[in-house]
Amino acid sequence: MPKTPSPSSNAPPPRRKRGFEAAGALLAATLKAPAEKRGFGEAKLLTHWAEIVGADTAAIARPVKITWSRGFGGTLVLLTTGGHAPVLDMQKEHILERVNATYGYRAIAHVHITQTAPTGFAEGRVAFRAAPPKPPAEPDPKRLALALGHVEGIEDQGLKDALARLARNVLTPRQS
Repeated sequence: MPKTPSPSSNAPPPRRKRGFEAAGALLAATLKAPAEKRGFGEAKLLTHWAEIVGADTAAIARPVKITWSRGFGGTLVLLTTGGHAPVLDMQKEHILERVNATYGYRAIAHVHITQTAPTGFAEGRVAFRAAPPKPPAEPDPKRLALALGHVEGIEDQGLKDALARLARNVLTPRQS
């Protein structure tokens, strides 16, 4: 039979929970194994990336992994799209300072930038906006009509169609 507290005892019942807990503490156990698999000793670099490097840098790059070498510090691998790689390349020193300030010592010695297509970027966690499509360029109607006029006298329909496509391709201005 379980022992029930007597009404005369002033001892509070044992608490099962400690009240509210920080969200980071709840996620720490879940994130620890995947983070360590990619070389992150602390998941803080992943969970607080925008706060560490700034919102502008976090919008164009994500940390992928850290590779460690003996005695020289680690290499932080960042993933970005091709157009943002030169911007990140200029910010390498700033990123190194901010990340090492988070660790409290010179844990990271190098930053390596990896480029990818916008669709394959970190399981779609970052939305990259594509430029709006340009309308297809059209050839000058007068010049096209003149070129197609020279094709009208050809009897072979296959040759006539091929020359008409060639005239359209040659006269269509190229888009940059």
